This record gives sequence, C-alpha cells and structure tokens, in this order.
Amino acid sequence: MALSTEMRRLEAKCSARNGWPKWLQWLEISGIRGWHGQRISFDFPIVAIVGENGSGKSTILQSAACVYQNPDGRTWYPTEFFPETAWDHIDNVRIGFSYRQGEKPSESSIRKPTTRWLGQPARPLRSVSYIGLDRLQPVSTRVGYARIAKTKHQEKSAKDFDKDQLQRLSFIMGEEYDFAKMAISSIDDNREIPVLSKSSMPYSGYHHGMGELTTAELISENITKYSLVLIDEIESSLHPRAQRRLIRDLARIARDTECQIILSTHSSTILEELPMNARIYILRNSSGRSIVNGVTPQFAMTKMDDEDHPDCEVYVEDERAKTWLAEILSKHAPDLFVRCRIIPYGTANLGVALGQMAKAKRFPRPTVIFLDGEQETADGCILLPGGDAPERVVFDNLGKGGWGDIHVRISRDYSDVSDACQKAMTLSDHHEWVKAAANQLRCGGDVLWQAMCSEWAKVKPVNEVQYLLEGVRDAILYT
Repeated sequence: MALSTEMRRLEAKCSARNGWPKWLQWLEISGIRGWHGQRISFDFPIVAIVGENGSGKSTILQSAACVYQNPDGRTWYPTEFFPETAWDHIDNVRIGFSYRQGEKPSESSIRKPTTRWLGQPARPLRSVSYIGLDRLQPVSTRVGYARIAKTKHQEKSAKDFDKDQLQRLSFIMGEEYDFAKMAISSIDDNREIPVLSKSSMPYSGYHHGMGELTTAELISENITKYSLVLIDEIESSLHPRAQRRLIRDLARIARDTECQIILSTHSSTILEELPMNARIYILRNSSGRSIVNGVTPQFAMTKMDDEDHPDCEVYVEDERAKTWLAEILSKHAPDLFVRCRIIPYGTANLGVALGQMAKAKRFPRPTVIFLDGEQETADGCILLPGGDAPERVVFDNLGKGGWGDIHVRISRDYSDVSDACQKAMTLSDHHEWVKAAANQLRCGGDVLWQAMCSEWAKVKPVNEVQYLLEGVRDAILYT
C-alpha cells in the first residue's frame, strides 16, 4: 500500500536530515523481563513496535521513558515501571542507550547492579510524554473518578482545545465537533475530564465511547518541540479508518515539531501506514527474543496468528515475488502449492536474518526463506531464479519469447501487450514496470503480473526451477 501524503512528507524531511536535533538512537535492555542485551534501533521519526502479548513491547516504551530527565514536566523513573515485589527481585539490570543532542551522538546507561538504580542524575534533558495503557479504562472505572460522578459539583476550570486540536479530533474520528475541552471539577483539582460537543450537544467522558475518549486525551497531550512521545497500543478502541487518520495526524505533528514517536501496536493498519524502516517486530523463539527490522504487515500478522497451520511457511521479499513463486509452484508442483503459505517479509537484510534462523531450526514449523535473484547467497536462504529482480527476470524472459499468450490471459490485443511491456522496460526503476504497463493496457497491475508469472512458469522448463521445488519439499520432509 502506498504511503500517505503526510507520511511521504515526513519521510522526505527525515531523509534530507533536516531537523530532529534530539534523537534516541537505540536501546539495549538487560536483566528485565527476559531481555538479554538485545538492541532496538529507532531509524525513523515514528517507529512501531509489534509482537505478541508478552514479547516486550511495553518494556521498550517504559525503558525509553526512563532515559531522559524532563525539564518541563514529569520525569519518569525505572522504579515506577520495574518495581521490587514479593515475587520480583530486580537486580543486575542495565538499560543502555545512544542519543543525539545536536550533531554529537553519546552513549549512557541507567542500571541497577544490586539494590539501587544508578546513572539517573546524568540522564540527558528532554521532554517526554508517556501515554500508557491506563488510558484504556473508561472514565467511570478509573480511581477517584466515580466520586466526581456521584457528588454534586460544578466545573471549576477547563482548557479548551484550540482550533488545530479541534480540527485534529474531527479529522481522526470522522465527526464534526463544535468544541472540546479538558475540564476540572470543583471537588477534584487533579483529575481532568474530557468534554466534547457535537451538534450543540455537549457530553463528558463519562458518556464517551472509548475511541473518542482515548483520542481526545491523546490530542490534549502537549507535544512540545523535539520531545519524545511514547504510546502503548495506539490502535486500541479505534476502527481501521480512524487508525489511519491518527497515524497521518501524528506524521504531521512529528514533521512540524520534530518530535520522535515510538508506539506499540498489534494492528496491520498501523503498520501499513509506516515505511519499512519504521517497523520493528519482536520475534520470540526457543533462544529468547530477536529484533527484526523492516517487516511487512503480512509477516507481522502471520507471526501473531496461528489460525492457519500450513505444512510449510515460505518467505519472500515482496508481493511480486510471492505471486511469481506461487505460479511456479502451481504449475510445477501443485502438491506443494496447497501445503505452503507464502509470506512477504520486507527487506533483503531481514531475509538474511530469517535464513540464519531457519538454518538454526528456530522456527516452530518447516520454513523456507527466498531472496530475490540479484542478492548474494546467504546461509539458510534460496535465491529465486534468473539472477535478478523478479520483474526483470520475467519481463526479459517473456520479451525474448515474444510475450507468449499474455494477451489471451488478460483479453487484450497482442500488439498492445507487446508495446506496453517493451515501453515499460525502458524505465530505470524496474519496480515501476508492472504499473506502467498495466496503466497503458487499462488493467490492474496484479492481474497483469499474475498473467505474466503464469506464462513464465508455463514456458520455463521444470529443470530450471527444480532446485527451488526441492528446497520446499526437503523442508517439509526433513524439518
């Protein structure tokens, strides 16, 4: 899915290295909740941490909250997130981190070797907003709020949303709000209550849906310039359309304020809104945790969902490779086709990492990792045919053979197919070839690409893809 305009603007500003003088570059967590020094790098102004429940997403956000002193508001301390209890003995802990203040990067740590946390006075200065899971409780169930509802009181004060905040709320929720404010009652100076109005009918947080409540409270958060914003389970209570709008809103905020946002999620919708380098998956396996960067939404959702149990999981770089491999299996090994689930994973670097895991037999079921043909050979990985990117291999082979019966498959004139495909191949970026040819032929890109892959598999001798079929078959039989 193409990135939104707001996300592309944010990406362009980040790529130009224009801004963000304060940046948390990475964390290394040891001795807490099963972490053993894994490094989590933050390479984009908005980064999503995804993984199963208990994988450690909240630990990353809580650790990040503790590495700074907040000069403008509340400073977070590790004892708030990692307390000693009758069941939990916290020692030999270290949260290492690298940060940038201006041009110079620095490294530091906070740690608890025995009984006391060390390193806290030396923490760098930065405004931090931590938005945790406590916001997911309805107002009426939060500590102290029931008393406000049951006692006679008046509104003592309120902070009205400004025009920008009100527009943001209306945009995200897809509703037109007359006004919004965070109100304080006459009997409690510490507990704010959101009050919204639609069609001149005001109502308080006691009568909001959870989506309205969490979004209003998020928008009321004062996100200051160059700050660090941490949001746990950002998608909670929001339908997919609202999730997309929220991420696009945050992209604009990040671009305008040059803040850094780290969030956790289980939502494919959230991941689709972010570029590859903004997605981090925490993969749990027999040896602990692995940090996987640049995942696709399909990869993340597959790893978190056991509804389907194929005999073999086959990983490829992207959707183009997925369609190509599926057509090869369908033509030359239909018995394997029905036993496999093909999953796009993302970047080639991730494929190499997955290959190492597959070689070490760290997946719960038979797994095969494919890299595009132009990549270097790597342990645990199989290269797709042709020695080049899928589009280049398929277009080039079919072009030399006169484009076969593609025109029949998509119900177009032969001359139109030949002209469109040859013209597309003059573009320097092979990723654009399918789209360009499909646009000229007035058909869907997926339709054209599947027809091309099917035709390629039909005319390609089985001996040229036999190694590929044997790799999948061996994984099923011998893993």
